[in-house]
Amino acid sequence: MSYNCDMEVTKKRIIDAAIIVFNNDPSGTLEMVAEKAEVTTRTLYRYFKDRKILLEFCRQEMTFTCKAAMNAAFEASTIPLKQLELTLYACIDCGSKYAFFDKTNQRSEYQPSAGNEENREYDHINSRWIALIIALQKEDIITSELTPEWIQQLFSGMINTTLRAMGSGNIAPNSIKKFAWYSFSKSIGISESNDQKPS
Repeated sequence: MSYNCDMEVTKKRIIDAAIIVFNNDPSGTLEMVAEKAEVTTRTLYRYFKDRKILLEFCRQEMTFTCKAAMNAAFEASTIPLKQLELTLYACIDCGSKYAFFDKTNQRSEYQPSAGNEENREYDHINSRWIALIIALQKEDIITSELTPEWIQQLFSGMINTTLRAMGSGNIAPNSIKKFAWYSFSKSIGISESNDQKPS
């Protein structure tokens, strides 16, 4: 039992390391992943025979983590604007998993086959978020001058900017999320009166 538990811990450490490595360098090698995970290359190959298999496990881990975080954000409030704010924080908390998750769903070389479970999961998360944006636009809380797709790009960009800021160490950690929400909310035309609605 303990042996199996140790194996699962090692496997997860390799996957988490791979997400960080491949997010920073899409052409990163398995040797770089092994170094980041603090295991030997031989150990890594015992768990993952090649890069493609490791990427698939990364995709599954990212989908599970990001879906859980986004769903929790949606369920934490019944107020659409607060839900949007919480989804931003949830993605920031996912860190490199969100950043790489975002890349894998935009770059064709990372795409799983059509009908794949991860594709369906991504489509579900994406549809729910887009519906939230449309609802906020109908209520005139978000500007209708921007398309939901453009707002989604701003959302992803803000998360990636925030993650870089966190990595730089130049901004106080307790200010980062506040700065991210302020910047994103202003970019999509949310007024202070709307932003201050109670949760």
